[in-house]
Amino acid sequence: MSAKHAFGNRSANFHALQVSGVPLRDRRVLEIGCGNGYLSEYVRSLGATVVGCDITPPAVLPDVQFVQADGAALPFGQHFDVVMSFDVLEHIPDTDQHLREVRRVLRPGGYYVLQTPNKMTNVVFETIRWRSFTAWKSDHCSLHTFGQLQRRFRAAGFSLQFLDVPVVNRYFVDKVRSQLGQLGVLAVALFNPDRFPLRFRTNFYAVARLRSADAADR
Repeated sequence: MSAKHAFGNRSANFHALQVSGVPLRDRRVLEIGCGNGYLSEYVRSLGATVVGCDITPPAVLPDVQFVQADGAALPFGQHFDVVMSFDVLEHIPDTDQHLREVRRVLRPGGYYVLQTPNKMTNVVFETIRWRSFTAWKSDHCSLHTFGQLQRRFRAAGFSLQFLDVPVVNRYFVDKVRSQLGQLGVLAVALFNPDRFPLRFRTNFYAVARLRSADAADR
C-alpha cells in the first residue's frame, strides 16, 4: 500500500476531504494505509488528532503518529471519530473483515472516508497496461463496482454517499501517459471520465457513516 501514497493524486484526495462535509477539527482520525503520511499531515494541519497506520513501516513525515498494522486487524479500541483510506480497499483480501474492524474502532455516528478504483474501468486499464487478463488480480484483489460497494457497506452497517471529485489533472494525465502512452492521453481528452455519471468514474470517492441503530447495537 505504501508506495502508492507517495505518488497518489494528492489534489483530488485533498478536494475529497474538503467537499466531504466530514468534520475534522478537534476530531480523532485514523488513516489506514497512510504511506508516507502526507494525507495524515494535511488532516492534522486542519486541527485533527491523527494516527496513521500501514502494513509496512514507511518513511513517515515527522509530525505523523504511526502504528504498524494491517487494515483487517486494527490494534485500537473504539477511539476514532473518522477513519480514512485512499487506494487501500482494493488491496485488502477480506474486505468484510476490514469493514468490521473500521466499524469497531469508530465512535457512534463516525465516518469512513475512502477512495478506491472502479472495477469496471480499472480492470480494462490494468489489462491494457500489463497485456494480461489476470495480472491485475495480484495487486487489486478486491475491486468493486458502484453497486457492489453500496451493497457491501450496507451489509456492514454503513450508509454510503458517493462524492463528485474530479481526478483528471496533471498527475492523472502523466500517469496515463507513462503507462498507456500518447494514445491513452488522447483517450482521456476525448472521453474525460470526470464527465461520466458517478457509477462510471475511474475512481470512487465516498463517505460512509455508521447507521445509528448499528452503532447502538455494538
